[in-house]
Amino acid sequence: MEIESSIKKAYEAILSGDFELAIQRFEEAIELEPDNGAVYYKCSITCARSGKWQKALHYAEQAVLLDSGHEEYDYHLQTVRAKAMVSEAEQLLSQSSPVKTDQALSMLIEASRMDPLNMEALLLLGTIYASLRRYDEGAAYAREAVRLEPEHAAARSLYMELKRKSRALRAYGQRSKRKRNR
Repeated sequence: MEIESSIKKAYEAILSGDFELAIQRFEEAIELEPDNGAVYYKCSITCARSGKWQKALHYAEQAVLLDSGHEEYDYHLQTVRAKAMVSEAEQLLSQSSPVKTDQALSMLIEASRMDPLNMEALLLLGTIYASLRRYDEGAAYAREAVRLEPEHAAARSLYMELKRKSRALRAYGQRSKRKRNR
């Protein structure tokens, strides 16, 4: 089987919604031409669409190693790394430990730096900061999410809630300060 046939079959599988088969076909193409960065890149995209982030990361790294001059490969690698970090941070957050929350927060900040369009990272950052009662910081991330996707209901709701809590906290602080000054 030649590489063009494997790639054609991979695209046919994608069009029929069978991403598992598409990944298998791309992997066949990789076996036929292990030095072809374009095939690794295509396989990585398909893995990412399937939520197989570690596999997507592996193939994206290989594509960049083989064909480092392609900006789209570099960009794809950054977004896959960011998504993999978000997934790992979500796992850490499910363990509900303060140490794990700090680790997750660091990972999410890095993920949002690597991929500023990653809504999931922005929303998680807003939520974590809200849970830490750091409302201004959370509101900044929620506002960015709303800026990216103005109709996103969860982002809008989070932003409004954090703005309200931030104002209430400032008002409470000002009242307390006035009482002490009397």
